Amino acid sequence: MKNIVIIDYGLGNLRSVYKGLEHAGASVSISSDPEKMLAADGVILPGVGAFMDAMKNIEGLKGAITQYVNSDKPMLGICLGEQILMDQSEEGRLTDGLGLVKGDVVRFPHSELKVPHMGWNSIQITQQHPLFEGIPNGSYVYFVHSYYVDTAQKNTLAACEYGKKFAAAVVNDSGNVMGTQFHPEKSGDIGLKMLRNFVKMC
Repeated sequence: MKNIVIIDYGLGNLRSVYKGLEHAGASVSISSDPEKMLAADGVILPGVGAFMDAMKNIEGLKGAITQYVNSDKPMLGICLGEQILMDQSEEGRLTDGLGLVKGDVVRFPHSELKVPHMGWNSIQITQQHPLFEGIPNGSYVYFVHSYYVDTAQKNTLAACEYGKKFAAAVVNDSGNVMGTQFHPEKSGDIGLKMLRNFVKMC
């Protein structure tokens, strides 16, 4: 059974991610212990809240996260967890992220559309990746966010349209660090399939 650690840095919807991974057949623990994280087969970086708070809270774990990522094992960032994988965010004031995926986090432009972007929306899968194995193009997933990730085509796994096209899922150049702007753990059977795919990658 694959051992997955959900990083607890004080900001995140940990229980529903925990349940989803358990359902996907993994042995799951929630921890802020770098040694546990480094020993895991896979790591989840959850997150709900503000970018600046997230970066402040995760400061002490940055070294362990870099070490983990360099071991080529898979890591998945969810929602704010995806955003902090990026180079920087303009939320609050310009704040550096973990810099694991090239790109920036920017606010949706004010338009006739409501911000935050909240609810179900369809995604276009833009490149093949084990995370999306068996997921039909155009699948609906659940979003809640006011900021989105702006990244290159090669780092975009799936795109979504909300007033403008944005990256709904991202990947680093090595393919082992992924992020989803949507919540797989709240996206029904499709989201569960993604979590199963992640466990299979570990």
